[in-house]
Amino acid sequence: MTLHFNIGSNSGHRHALIEQAVAALSSAFAGTLRRSEFIETDPWGFSSDNRFLNIAVSIVLPSPIPPLRVLDITQDIQRSIDPSPHRDASGAYIDRAIDIDIIAIDRIVLHHRRLTLPHPRAHLRDFVLIPLREIDPSTAQWIETTDTSR
Repeated sequence: MTLHFNIGSNSGHRHALIEQAVAALSSAFAGTLRRSEFIETDPWGFSSDNRFLNIAVSIVLPSPIPPLRVLDITQDIQRSIDPSPHRDASGAYIDRAIDIDIIAIDRIVLHHRRLTLPHPRAHLRDFVLIPLREIDPSTAQWIETTDTSR
């Protein structure tokens, strides 16, 4: 089973926060980890003077784990690094110290109230696709062509 994440930060010590998230994911999901180079981009979906750093991380696990358990672990890691919300009171995106998104788990297509796989907006985000293409071009291509609207 392969887990694909995108990790981003646009506030605080961005590099250090992302490295902390990578280390926590590596510890939580004992497997073979691959990571991309950093990419720096403008915020997506909101305005801010703070640019994002993002990387892709893939972890090949020796045995399967349920997708919702992956989500729970990932959210726990994210909250342990920075418990601040990622949206304001109106629901709009805001600056954040760390954001860990599950982009895909193998070729699973999942529609659950808590998790959609592949990530429903990944195909719209170069900051997701460019680093993912670097470490796993076939998954990036699959995400670009998979319809998650059903």
